[in-house]
Amino acid sequence: MGIYVNPGNGAFEMARFSEIYVDKSMLISQMNRVYRTEKRFICVSRPRRFGKSMAANMLSAYYSCGCDSAALFSGLEIEKEPSFEKHLNRHTVIRLDIQKFLFRESHLDIFIDRMQEAVIRELRAVYETDLEPEQYGLPAVLEQIYAHTGEGFVFIIDEWDCVFRLAKEQKDVQKAYLDFLRGLFKGQEYVELAYMTGILPIKKYGEHSAINIFKEFSMLNPGRLAGYFGFTEEEVKKLCEKYGVDYGETQKWYDGYLLGGMHIYNPQAVTELTDSGRFQSYWTGTETYEALKIYIDLNFDGLKEAIIRMLSDMRCKIDPSTCQNDMTTFGNKDDVLTLLLHLGYLSFDETTGEVFIPNQEIAREFLRSVRAGGWEGLVRALNRSEELLRKTWEMDGEAVAEEMALIHDETASMLKYNSEHSLTCTVLMAYYSARIYYMNPLMELPSGKGFADVVYLPRRNVDKPALVVELKWNKSAEGAIAQIKDKQYGAWLEDYTGEILLVGIGYTKRKKHTCVIEKYVKKQV
Repeated sequence: MGIYVNPGNGAFEMARFSEIYVDKSMLISQMNRVYRTEKRFICVSRPRRFGKSMAANMLSAYYSCGCDSAALFSGLEIEKEPSFEKHLNRHTVIRLDIQKFLFRESHLDIFIDRMQEAVIRELRAVYETDLEPEQYGLPAVLEQIYAHTGEGFVFIIDEWDCVFRLAKEQKDVQKAYLDFLRGLFKGQEYVELAYMTGILPIKKYGEHSAINIFKEFSMLNPGRLAGYFGFTEEEVKKLCEKYGVDYGETQKWYDGYLLGGMHIYNPQAVTELTDSGRFQSYWTGTETYEALKIYIDLNFDGLKEAIIRMLSDMRCKIDPSTCQNDMTTFGNKDDVLTLLLHLGYLSFDETTGEVFIPNQEIAREFLRSVRAGGWEGLVRALNRSEELLRKTWEMDGEAVAEEMALIHDETASMLKYNSEHSLTCTVLMAYYSARIYYMNPLMELPSGKGFADVVYLPRRNVDKPALVVELKWNKSAEGAIAQIKDKQYGAWLEDYTGEILLVGIGYTKRKKHTCVIEKYVKKQV
């Protein structure tokens, strides 16, 4: 048993017998499907704390002939698979955690050589022969072993991308590393399986990947591996039931990552929740708001408007194709938003091509970042939100209109002021504090003869009125209320037993903001 060659199974053993362990062993069957095929090169990218290292440790424990892992997989789903026994502890594994060679920035110029030396040293011990690296390093040694023994290797590489996170500006270091990986894998028959994980997808130059032999499973394209990283909805429901945690509240705080049509939760947050019983943001242990602030403060046209829209529970369509998959090369706002997606600050809807803030935990990190400076107008608008909501409940249309005007002014520099779209963003930001009392706003809810712009439904056990909001740009609030009645928007809520308020908001260049609030009168049966 070695450190890098044929490692043991201790890391997986600790995870397997932890208090909270969710069975992701069927990932092994996916790897067995591509073993020694043209599709044997796999790269999985997910944010921190999504279970990437645990999966890598599991695969290492399964394939490595340096340990006996039968007991660790006893009772897991993979045990039922026909391919399970065929590959269990029968392969020479080379397991590398790139971060262990790069815990200091001073290692950047030497880490590739040191990594090769460490692996070659262990290979010499395993094969009891004098292996000559020549000028080609580790690939030459592996070719010699394969030529003499016919034995190939399973490569498991964790934190593959940490070079691009540590050496953000050092293109020569990045290129040398990619050249090393290309030489290690491309066209090499000794590769039985190559499995890499990281936060970022494989670095691109222009429109092309530097290592194009790898099939990528990312936050953009999770494919058939979607359910193996992070906790699924059903897995979280079972944990909530086991630990007596309110699933509805858990959903509000931590749901929202859409991968392959599945709702995925960050395992770190759910595990911390079941341990502490407290609903709060656990993200600060993963990334800091200062890191987020660097990116959302970049001066790209439309970026701040996109952030405001998403803070207002709206979505933004992006083109991720130009993102170079590093942390410094940005040409437009879409490149920035794509990076934030890979870092876990945003979620992506494959069906619409839109990104959005996934849940309350991440929304709080955005708010911490904007409050840190540079977004004073937005901060002032958020601070007015509670008062505006209270005036709405009191049906004080004049006061709501005044607050709405102030909030619109505060955000005008970041939004196109005179448009219905801008007014929608303003209203959603104005009612930001509503998320304490209400579920996520329903946008353009089909109802009666048309669509209500925004509908707020109270959370369970919250004694507040439902709000049906109609927005009109360049028209009056009275016109908005008339449309609510004419289109019968309130009909959708006939079965709602609580009070319903109809809120008409208008904005015109001449009369500025107006607001009319009325109680909805249900039809008598």
